[in-house]
Amino acid sequence: MAPISSTAVSATLKLHPHFRTYPPSSYPTEKGQSISFQKSNRFTHLDFQEVLSLNKEGIEEVEQSFYVPLLQQCLDKGSYSDTQIVHGHAMKTGTHEDVYVMSFLVNVYAKCGNIQDARRVFDNMPRRNVVAWTTLMVGYVQNSQPKHAIHVFEEMLHSGSYPSVYTLAIILHACTFLQSLKIGDQFHSYIIKYHVDFDTSVGNALCSLYSKSRRLECALKAFRRVREKNVISWTSAVSACGDNGASVKGLRLFVEMISEDIKPNEFTLTTILSQCCEILSLEFGTQVHSLCIKFGYESNLRVRNSLLYLYLKRGCIGEAQRLFNGMDDVSLITWNAMIAGHAQMMELTKDNLSACQSGSEALKLFSKLNRSGMKPDPFTFSSVLCVCSRMVALEQGEQIHAQAMKTGFLSDVVLGTSLINMYNKCGSIERASKAFLEMSTRTMVSWTSIITGFSQHGMSQQTLHLFEDMRQAGVRPNQITFVGVLAACSHAGMVSQALNYFEIMQKKYKIKPVMDHYACMVDMFVRLGRLEEALTFIKKMDYEPSEFIWSNFIAGCRGHGNLELGFLAAEQLLSLKPKDTETYVLLLNMYLSARRFEDVSRVRKIMEEEKVGKLEDWSWISIKDKVYSFKTNDKTHPQSSLICKSLEDLLDKAKNIGYEMLESVEISDEEEEKTSSHTIYHSEKLAIIFGLQNLPNSSPIRVVKSTLICRDSHNFLKYVSSLAGREIVVKDSKRLHKFVNGQCSCGNFGVFL
Repeated sequence: MAPISSTAVSATLKLHPHFRTYPPSSYPTEKGQSISFQKSNRFTHLDFQEVLSLNKEGIEEVEQSFYVPLLQQCLDKGSYSDTQIVHGHAMKTGTHEDVYVMSFLVNVYAKCGNIQDARRVFDNMPRRNVVAWTTLMVGYVQNSQPKHAIHVFEEMLHSGSYPSVYTLAIILHACTFLQSLKIGDQFHSYIIKYHVDFDTSVGNALCSLYSKSRRLECALKAFRRVREKNVISWTSAVSACGDNGASVKGLRLFVEMISEDIKPNEFTLTTILSQCCEILSLEFGTQVHSLCIKFGYESNLRVRNSLLYLYLKRGCIGEAQRLFNGMDDVSLITWNAMIAGHAQMMELTKDNLSACQSGSEALKLFSKLNRSGMKPDPFTFSSVLCVCSRMVALEQGEQIHAQAMKTGFLSDVVLGTSLINMYNKCGSIERASKAFLEMSTRTMVSWTSIITGFSQHGMSQQTLHLFEDMRQAGVRPNQITFVGVLAACSHAGMVSQALNYFEIMQKKYKIKPVMDHYACMVDMFVRLGRLEEALTFIKKMDYEPSEFIWSNFIAGCRGHGNLELGFLAAEQLLSLKPKDTETYVLLLNMYLSARRFEDVSRVRKIMEEEKVGKLEDWSWISIKDKVYSFKTNDKTHPQSSLICKSLEDLLDKAKNIGYEMLESVEISDEEEEKTSSHTIYHSEKLAIIFGLQNLPNSSPIRVVKSTLICRDSHNFLKYVSSLAGREIVVKDSKRLHKFVNGQCSCGNFGVFL
């Protein structure tokens, strides 16, 4: 857009003396004009047909007050057709000569969304005052045509009209909409020249302009220059801090505002609560919650939603649920916040059991939402599909897929990607692939999701073919894409390909390797038994190796019988002071099997010092929207005796075709080290037997386990998949295992567990 003529502006820009204290919406009258609102009251509820009949009776002249309430009714109803009727009547009675009525008509047309008609009325006005000019500018800004608003401002200057401070504020808002700081700076210069930057409306508009232009200091400087700061001024400044990543500064401003006895409004409170979310400040947020109650805003829907976000983000599910239960008017945003909050809790929990409980609550909320008569949107479906992914709840996921299909939301890219992830994590790569192929638009995220899915299912060749298709389609891979590619190479033992892709990632795509990339490379060498090469690769890393890398390496050392190298790696792992209980169980098992009891005592002491919790071994299975949970040696289930008998029968059949039970070390809670045993009633075995008994013969069995699956269970389930002719999916604390016809998708890494 061409810059405003500085010559024209400097010659004509003067503030109208009568419009320093009136906003454009108040429509102050010209000198000598007077409206008798006592007379206008009799027309407040006048039917528009009566207006027409009055005209037929020969009423030639109608005073201003006749049209004010009628136009206000049109504005309140947003009725374009009624506005046209009043406009026609005004034309017939000659009132179109009245500047005030026509300015009001411009405003009504603009707010009804007919800016063209507003412009036509304006162009036909015999004379125009600053209210008329400003009203048209407001109309263009409200109808998302800020460039036209600036053109109107230029026209006003050339006509010799004087802008008011509200005109300047509106034109600054137009610059903000245009994201044009260059033009905004010109207007700011004129504002400073005429000494009106202290005005409240102008200062607020300047604060907003600089905030949206990422110039926080300029925004706060404009705010500080305002002499009479109102709640909008303070809210603009606080919001500017949040928009520019300075939430702590925003909180300080809010405290200053309260100390100045400025009462916050709902927008101030939602803004500051959003900033509390940003910096995860629950303490400050609870104080703001108290202020919400004090000022009577706790029942406000916007404020309640913001409070919900804060409590959910900080994991305070109970407080969020209390707020939710107390809401009389629940919007879809509120439902989505609660569902997404429970989904987030699943990711924050330390174990799969707690995640399952949060997921069950999310699914219950989704059912209540459907029963409420409110329709879910793509965001709702994406959140609840994430829950199904984490719970391996394929049956519920399929129902949600069908519902999303009926509502016509499947074209949404985010929802399509969520479907791919859900089917992948539930062990159905076929359905994931179908969902991917049905997407009308594929993004880098959707490509990465399907590549990762094939990789996790041990389908290495298909993974690499998809990656090449992605590159040919012109989609640039990211870090996560290469994790999937390198994991596929690891599963298949394709060392040369893995090293090649590792180099391409860095040289062609300029992606610096992160911990997950190194973990894939180490995993590959460990699987192949090339432990010295794995250790060399670890030493060359740009980062301190993580717990996960050392744990995988130690598991590989145990699996390949190189305990001495495992003991050296264990020292490195212990130096990290790990927090994961399973990491310590891995070390204890290794030391116990080698009868290194001094090391066992040392590990136990570290566990006490680090306050490592007890290992809770749970497994659960979802059948017909109900979750059934089991723990090792569980005798509390109503079908316990039948389950144990079936497990023992299946164990005998497995032995007949070659299964050999592996000894596993049981870790006790006491100081003494307990002993190896042949525990057959592991939680995942009980859950799988229950599934075999209660699901149709052709149905896959899907189980979630809170801990790593042990070597014996992993070996046993390969035989079960052959004997039962079933697909068995077990999602443990680290990876997905899909057993089909005696093979596992993990690439037999389970032998190292």
